[in-house]
Amino acid sequence: MRTTRVATKTGVSLKVTHTKTTYGVMSRAGLWMGLTFVLNLVWEFAQLRLYTLWYSADGIRIAWSLLHCTLGDVVIALAMFVVAGIMLWCVDWPELHPWPGGVIVVIGTMAFTAWSEWYNVYRAGNWAYTASMPMIFGIGLSPLMQWLILPPMIVAMHRRLGTMLFGRHNVQSTNSTYGFTRNQP
Repeated sequence: MRTTRVATKTGVSLKVTHTKTTYGVMSRAGLWMGLTFVLNLVWEFAQLRLYTLWYSADGIRIAWSLLHCTLGDVVIALAMFVVAGIMLWCVDWPELHPWPGGVIVVIGTMAFTAWSEWYNVYRAGNWAYTASMPMIFGIGLSPLMQWLILPPMIVAMHRRLGTMLFGRHNVQSTNSTYGFTRNQP
């Protein structure tokens, strides 16, 4: 197991020496992906009748599409998990910084989904909406709501399960501005 220590800068002393392990990062990302897979699979199944695929494809193609779309959702969510971690300089941001991290994930996933839905419906023709799909600016409302509702649920579940599985704050921020005191003359 590889361990990296955060160096103390001149004039700044950290209250706690923060340690980041590869295992801690990978296990938190794995929990994030597992929660994302389960919740998005349920959502994809629930919104399936809002797409023409439900009425035009056989069962095998529908099952493949559900799996394909759910795995795509996992990749999108994992990318935003990493982006939030980089922006907050914190691998366990769901426990330490759930609000700013959640906002980063929601904004990023909704922006990507708006583009992806537009591209796949109107440019590539990979899928189409039924008349029952609610729309906003020509984009299906259901996939947008998916990324407005599910990330906060994933963060909340990650906070609860992460604390139970990994203990309280095992992996801390690597940003030297968190938890420091300046040496006074």
